[in-house]
Amino acid sequence: MDPVAAQTVGPGSTRSEFGESIRRGLLVGATVLLVVLPPTGRPLPWVAAGSGQPSSQTRSSPPRHAVRFADFGVQTPSPDARFVADWVADSGDNGGVDFIIVDKQRATGYVFDARAHLRASAPVLIGAALGDALAPGTSSLPWADVRPQERTTPAGRFVAERGHDETGQDVIWVNYDAGIAMHRVLTTVPQEHRLERLATGSVTDNRISYGCINVPAAFYDTYLRPVFARHPAVVYVLPDTLPVRQVFAAADLASRRALGAGRSSAAIGE
Repeated sequence: MDPVAAQTVGPGSTRSEFGESIRRGLLVGATVLLVVLPPTGRPLPWVAAGSGQPSSQTRSSPPRHAVRFADFGVQTPSPDARFVADWVADSGDNGGVDFIIVDKQRATGYVFDARAHLRASAPVLIGAALGDALAPGTSSLPWADVRPQERTTPAGRFVAERGHDETGQDVIWVNYDAGIAMHRVLTTVPQEHRLERLATGSVTDNRISYGCINVPAAFYDTYLRPVFARHPAVVYVLPDTLPVRQVFAAADLASRRALGAGRSSAAIGE
């Protein structure tokens, strides 16, 4: 104890006051410990600002991305069509506008709105030959000079837009440089029976074109033209033989789909 301080207190009070201060200090210290540490010894769920320690809110992981799936309504698409549609819905690859999927194996075209809800579908006619790429040199040839085995509809992701063909008919250019378009079904060669081919339930007779995608006229006017009325849009043409993941290099959503099991595919709007 400081000698100067000892002289300022009354006789016999120095030792007793010193002991009392110790007891008071112990009581205050115990009270502080009870305030700072919870009874369980676990850290508090929050720390006062300026303490230099993060709160539980800053330590928690960010919310997980909510997976989005395409809505095919009552239709049952092929696994490849489902895969690409889900990928587009989840990634936003369509750029926030309506998009088209052409499933060559099922000879079906799908029109989706910007949120990946199916607007409509219809049978389509495609290239007569199996294949997912244009044969070298065919893009510069007149259609009549393209050999039957080279009449393929190329697969891939295409930024398509409206235009006109050499006859002045409005078409949707899927690949302008290659001369691949989506248009109303052609009936200029009656012996090809293109309208009848669209009407059958089979897909084996839907391969007839030189590579362009023929669709029913009403489907074109009602659903396709409005998609491209003001801006380009993406057309996804699924492959015949190549793996779909190779063509689109899209992330597989199978594992995340398992997390959303039991949730309606229409929940994309959540």
